[in-house]
Amino acid sequence: MPLDYATLDLLRLSHPAWRLLRSDHAPLIASFLERVFVTPNLRVIAQSDLAEALDDELFGLRQRYGADTYPKPALDYLNDWANTDKGWLRKFYQHGSDEPHFDLTPSTEKAIAWLGTLAARSFVGTESRLLTLFDLLKQINSGSDADPQTRLAALQQQRDAIDADIARVLAGDIALLDDTALKDRFQQFMALARELLTDFREVEHNFRGLDRRVRERIALWDGAKGALLEQIMGERDAIADSDQGKSFRAFWDFLMSSSRQEELSTLLDRVLALAPVAELKPDARIRRVHYDWLEAGEHTQRTVAQLSQQLRRFLDDQAWLENRRIMDILRGIEVRALALRDTPPAGVIMQIDDIAADLELPMERPLFSPSIKPVITDSALESGADDTSEATMQTLYAQVVIDKPQLVRQVRRALQDRAQVTLREVCVLHPLQHGLAELVAYLQLASDTFTSIVDEDASEPIVWTRTGDDGQPVHKQAILPRVIFLR
Repeated sequence: MPLDYATLDLLRLSHPAWRLLRSDHAPLIASFLERVFVTPNLRVIAQSDLAEALDDELFGLRQRYGADTYPKPALDYLNDWANTDKGWLRKFYQHGSDEPHFDLTPSTEKAIAWLGTLAARSFVGTESRLLTLFDLLKQINSGSDADPQTRLAALQQQRDAIDADIARVLAGDIALLDDTALKDRFQQFMALARELLTDFREVEHNFRGLDRRVRERIALWDGAKGALLEQIMGERDAIADSDQGKSFRAFWDFLMSSSRQEELSTLLDRVLALAPVAELKPDARIRRVHYDWLEAGEHTQRTVAQLSQQLRRFLDDQAWLENRRIMDILRGIEVRALALRDTPPAGVIMQIDDIAADLELPMERPLFSPSIKPVITDSALESGADDTSEATMQTLYAQVVIDKPQLVRQVRRALQDRAQVTLREVCVLHPLQHGLAELVAYLQLASDTFTSIVDEDASEPIVWTRTGDDGQPVHKQAILPRVIFLR
């Protein structure tokens, strides 16, 4: 990128890292975010936890520099830092959670890393970086040369050098690095290890950018669905097959090897035990930096998988809702939202009513209405005749009560050895004892308690017997559609 005046002036106005360095709150932002995100290598923090940590930070600053230092609540500062005008934090909702979460943006981490380079260093090594440059050039040269003779000559030269080293070791001539060379190489290792952790956020940010561009193309597509699917599916695994995706996958495959992890742990233990390295007082987390790489890489892998899943679901929704009127409304909203993203209009664009309690004023309640007192007539009671009293008692004792639990047990007993049974079959197995009232109870249980089917095309007679007034049996019959109880 050319560092001309126009480019730098544009970066000064638009780049989040430059805006952070120009901010009056830059010491608070950089120190706090470096402590809670960069140092412990945390990728995502819930809003409640981050606000609590910032509250503690602000309390300490107010105790030291006065009560007017950073007077706003912690949550207001977090929301301000996550504003699109600032772009120092990314605020989002994780899948399955209704609490906002925060993460650093790559620009913020770049600014924090650059601030770390401003401190004076007691030792600046150059030899190890020069050797690294030579090794990289050799790898590029040998990896791009298709001439077998040239490649064979390079391999033979490497073999001769290895044979010469073996001969010197056998002769007792072992070349060791001096203290300066050890410090130089270890210092470069720590710098590259920190840069690698920093790059993970930028890799994840670039993956999100790829996903967003594909979504924008889907939202603005006005052609046939088949052409859109062909264009999207023609770029199969667009995120994973990008240059950044290929490089990340190669890194991940290399680091996921158990032998590589054991080798890294062994090498780190040996190097950190060296006296010249211990004099540099390295960070304690450098001993497990490869596990930090694994954790950051796993978070990036989950992000890529989630983006791919969301993209697939987005395409499915597009195909399913293509001919629906609601899709046209949503598409119009998306187009207008994308048009307003870079040049938002002034004023309120959208507002949502806040949650509020329903208030019930005391005067809105109805007044007390006194109950009506019954007026009892003071009259003498007359006893009825003996025959009338006997008839009344017989009618009282002749009441019929249907035992519905017993009916349920009878239906379930009939379903024990079969998948379905008709109401007529149940009545044959257990004849009706109370006639029509019991039949109506069966029909009520078919709709409320059991899974049942009513076949309107077939009719069945249900017969029962009752005792007449003269003491003789009377046969009754009801013809109704076939009712089938299912297990």
